Amino acid sequence: MPEEIVEARASLNYARIAPRKVKIVADLVRGKNVDEALATIKFTPKASAEILEKLLKSAIANAENNHHMDRSKLYISEIYANQGPTLKRIRPAAKGSAFRIRKRTSHITIVLRERV
Repeated sequence: MPEEIVEARASLNYARIAPRKVKIVADLVRGKNVDEALATIKFTPKASAEILEKLLKSAIANAENNHHMDRSKLYISEIYANQGPTLKRIRPAAKGSAFRIRKRTSHITIVLRERV
């Protein structure tokens, strides 16, 4: 009988940032240990870094408190940002016309597992 894989996750829905901007930082930290990932995020000058740092800390807290996992063994097994609903706004333009502004949102998820 295979052993159940324990994982801790944290997700943020409807984050007001485009998923393509989140994926840049997410690709940097995928597969890294949590302490190394936190250090990488801390010094990444991107808007999504602040959001991902907070979400990663939440996932770590979930792992330690809810699943009794060892922080030193934790790594990011999955991190992804999916497209959320787009807020559509209108900006006036010349000659009575208008431009559509699309304010994109993201659903971001982080899954942590312990290294064997």
